[in-house]
Amino acid sequence: MKRIIGYCIAFLLLTAEVCGKQVKSDLSVLYVGGSPEIETMIHNPEPAVLEKSVRKRTAAFEKLLRRYFRNVEVVSARDYLPEMSDRYDVTIMDGTPRELQPAQEIVNEEGMVISRRNPAYLPEDFDRPMVFIAEAGDIVGTRIGVKTDWYCLCLDADAHHFNKEHPIFHGPFEVNISVELKPTPSEAFRFVRTDGQPLPDSLEMWRVQTKGYKTEEGFRPGMIARPWGFADSPDAEYISGGVSAKDIDAVAMGRHGNFFFWGFSASPENMTDEAQTVFANAVAYISKFAGQTPIARRYKSDIATREYAVQQKDFISYKRWQERMVVEKQYIEKTEEIKKVALAKQAKGEKLTSEEKAALRSTVKLQSYAEWLKSREPVLFEKFGDNEQAYKDYFDDNRDYFYGGDKVIYWMVDEDVKSWGIPNNDIRLLDKAIGCWERGEEVDKAKRVLTRYTLCRFATPQEWRDWYETNKDRIFFTESGGWFFMVNTRDLSVPGNDYRMRGQKIPGEDYRGEKRRVPETEAALTSDKNPVYMEMKTEEAENGNKWVVVKMNIHPGYHTYARVASTDPYMPTALQFTFPEGWGEAEKLLWPVSKKLNEAGTRYYEGEVVFRQEIKGKGKGEVHCTVEYQCCNDYICMPPGKVELNVRIE
Repeated sequence: MKRIIGYCIAFLLLTAEVCGKQVKSDLSVLYVGGSPEIETMIHNPEPAVLEKSVRKRTAAFEKLLRRYFRNVEVVSARDYLPEMSDRYDVTIMDGTPRELQPAQEIVNEEGMVISRRNPAYLPEDFDRPMVFIAEAGDIVGTRIGVKTDWYCLCLDADAHHFNKEHPIFHGPFEVNISVELKPTPSEAFRFVRTDGQPLPDSLEMWRVQTKGYKTEEGFRPGMIARPWGFADSPDAEYISGGVSAKDIDAVAMGRHGNFFFWGFSASPENMTDEAQTVFANAVAYISKFAGQTPIARRYKSDIATREYAVQQKDFISYKRWQERMVVEKQYIEKTEEIKKVALAKQAKGEKLTSEEKAALRSTVKLQSYAEWLKSREPVLFEKFGDNEQAYKDYFDDNRDYFYGGDKVIYWMVDEDVKSWGIPNNDIRLLDKAIGCWERGEEVDKAKRVLTRYTLCRFATPQEWRDWYETNKDRIFFTESGGWFFMVNTRDLSVPGNDYRMRGQKIPGEDYRGEKRRVPETEAALTSDKNPVYMEMKTEEAENGNKWVVVKMNIHPGYHTYARVASTDPYMPTALQFTFPEGWGEAEKLLWPVSKKLNEAGTRYYEGEVVFRQEIKGKGKGEVHCTVEYQCCNDYICMPPGKVELNVRIE
């Protein structure tokens, strides 16, 4: 009888498919909308255009979801509350909901920002299955430590390095993935792979979207998450990479706890048929992780992992300096050509263009390899000078002892661990430290190591030994989660996973090893945490007018954008002035000379750049300037920034 019933069900399913009807899942799905299909970072569409795009995108997702699921509800992000997800098997987050807590900036004694935290949109213990679409992973997820943080808003239309065996490519809805061999993205060759393997000229790719920002101007780019340490905890999995402006290992699809990251931006209207089905499978897949919150959490988005050291070893090589100097030489030669034209025009009394005026003020010269190294590795430069091999040896010899945890800028060498000769991700380190404490040997060092690399705060060696022996078979090490040994459990009664312990004082001497970078408190104006510093002042012009001067200081190794090609996903620097009554522009804004980034036409600024606006008028008042920009370095592109500047005219 059971066999007959089984045959009947199979026949009904087959009949439904033959008739063109999709068999629907009983899962209940809540779609939280609010984001548009069009790009908004650069093009700044009118509100009516934006709203129309949001409605169209929401309708497309609702249509897709109703094709695969029986119970679908749609709500605007501005009306969403976290408790609403309790009524559904899966929530799809495609907008920015209301804040539960505001954004935070942590400032040191010198007033420099050393850490930023997004607003909170979900409670820390949110345990319902959720799908993040594109930058929702960063906006909504990072405050609670989900690893779906912003590496770059530059994901295009194709996936690569996808795990073909992953369940989302097999069911519950049947799908056949079509792959095609395509050229490896040119941008990927700027990065060295963390596994040390060379990049092939072509990659097997799967088309996810019918459109992408590289071929369709104004199309919204997707977001890739940082790859470093994404899958270094048992609660996370890498599923797919994608074509982007960053390295080949960046995450385009992945899971962390009860959160699924779908980095591609397109609505179903611009997804391939295969991608629509895979998306539905992803919704079904994440439903299995109800209650399985992340164990390891990446609260510090830019936390340095060992892979950073691999990249840095490559970026400061003599070869990379040579490549950079080719670009610098082209820039200087171009500037000198403009200077000659400007001087000739100036001699004739002719009016100069903004570019010509900027060229006359330019004093850029080629950096020597030593100067270049000093700007990027100031502390190591004091040791090694321009000895390239010494830097390579340093990174190779200390790889097992690099540490990038709490309060460390990028990474440093942990001399405590190095003195024992045990890699800091090896569980033998815990056994060694506990053993030293038990025997009364190097007790202060043992305490430092245990507190630095765990979230436990036991008072006696016996308590440490009991914890270690009880949990050693399920202890794992995570760098992205804070450089901690943690326990693979969600049982809150088991010590080892409570991030509130980070604030506890370290017993004994607080010695953390050799500093690699200049500490934030020693940086003059900028730092790795605060790479752009701006100020505005006025100067008297020779003709009786005034200059409003905006100075942008960019930290070594970072850059902002001057002009962005339509095929690139970056945001150009923009200045908007508001003048007091009686004052106005005398001439157009004088832009600094920029440098060439690529053949597409994108150009960038670095170092100190100055924008000059000539104004004329009478009276007193305040000049206001809004500066919008995006800052990137060799590793990442940060979310767009905005600075409000004011200066008084007397």
